[in-house]
Amino acid sequence: MQGSLTELEAVLMVARHGKFRTAALELGLSTTALSNAVGKLERTLGVRLFNRTTRSVSLTEAGEQFVAQVAPALRDIHEAMDAVRSRQATPSGTLRINAFPTAAREIFSSLVLPFLSEHPQVHIDIVTEGRLVDIVAGGFDFGVRSADLVPVDMIALPLGLARRNVVVGSPSYLKARGTPATPYDLLKHSCLRVRLPNGAVYRWPFEKDGQSVHIDVEGAMTLDEATLARTAVLASAGLTLAMESDVRDDIEQGRLVRILEDWTPTLSPLSLYYPSRRNPTAAFRAFIDFARQRNGAATA
Repeated sequence: MQGSLTELEAVLMVARHGKFRTAALELGLSTTALSNAVGKLERTLGVRLFNRTTRSVSLTEAGEQFVAQVAPALRDIHEAMDAVRSRQATPSGTLRINAFPTAAREIFSSLVLPFLSEHPQVHIDIVTEGRLVDIVAGGFDFGVRSADLVPVDMIALPLGLARRNVVVGSPSYLKARGTPATPYDLLKHSCLRVRLPNGAVYRWPFEKDGQSVHIDVEGAMTLDEATLARTAVLASAGLTLAMESDVRDDIEQGRLVRILEDWTPTLSPLSLYYPSRRNPTAAFRAFIDFARQRNGAATA
């Protein structure tokens, strides 16, 4: 066979992302190994599949034709492999999950770790990113998002109870600066601003008695990572808007104080979603069954 499965996967992944680094991360390879795999296939074929510059990677005309013909064949190969794996008695292999960072943290202890404890031969690969992705095109088995963001063509399995944002501050900060009584009072405080994946700064949302308001807070820092915001608020650097699950222990232990509680409504619950499959692997079926059981126990 001219060109190994790894080399074919490498070409398709680079074509999909237009970047060697992103493709390498998704395949679990180094950028050098991925580049070598693509180069080896190009040498085998005797034709260049990609135009490479220091800033971009694009398919050549020959590359476009190659990808168009190989992609369906590779899907057939994977379906054939899945059909064989579906006959396994013991779940094994890799399951890839794409999730918002906050969603990944919420399911990690309640779903992922208990599942691996029961199915030690399964490997779970979790990729967290703020942007919405096409999990099929990205090569993922599952996605985890808010229920209202699940694509309509996917099968969705609700996970657990509703969630909510909370505004918190340290006791020492609130003693020194006072406690906001309304969202508008935040404009007088130092707040930890949040940058979204698209580069925009997040406006803090509030709702009470049918009144909705979004506050463009100000502060000394703008962050895009929840653990950094938690560290900063614990150090009395300001107030932060966080997922309740991320700071629940801090609130219960008195390290942080929840404020504006009557202004923070519940959010859409999380859903595990996935495409319909003709021949799901034993691991794929086991994860869905496990999530269903855990969800039933959580809502019972």
